Amino acid sequence: MKPAEWAARHRSGPLDVVVTGLPSDAHTWNLVFIQLLLEDLGHKVVNLGPCIPEDEIVESCCKFQPDLLVVSSVNGHGFNDARPLITSVRSRWELAGLPAVIGGKLGVSGGGQEEQAAELMAAGFDAVFQEGVDFAAFESFVGSLTRPASLAAARPASFAGSASRSPSGRTSPAGSLPREVDR
Repeated sequence: MKPAEWAARHRSGPLDVVVTGLPSDAHTWNLVFIQLLLEDLGHKVVNLGPCIPEDEIVESCCKFQPDLLVVSSVNGHGFNDARPLITSVRSRWELAGLPAVIGGKLGVSGGGQEEQAAELMAAGFDAVFQEGVDFAAFESFVGSLTRPASLAAARPASFAGSASRSPSGRTSPAGSLPREVDR
């Protein structure tokens, strides 16, 4: 698929979504929650897990060719880790049109959320969902991304049955953790 085709494709139906944490964030409950929410909405999810290096996130997106990248942070360092990640994602032609969102606790100071969101959007994220934002906004954004059934049939088989595996074969603890483990 050429870059223009990738960016201009129309969507409807279930999405293939990659959910990931950032390199400095070891939290898992947020990733499990997002995975379960997206699956509840009927989408297919590959959960890369916490502490994923930037290059592995980018390569995973190239491999799986998702319809959406969801990045979540809980430790308050998401703002700093997210800028180089989205720069790397956008530098790959095959990912240039990939919708990418980030959410959670992105800073430790508690202030300047609007400025952080604006900076992350300018860096290349399509949406920023700060701590305390209603999940309806996230669900609405995801609902606006749809893909035709004809493209769904042509997607890589890697999404079928791999809901909790990273490309390196690590299994995320999605099925075994309680939802609120490390608050």
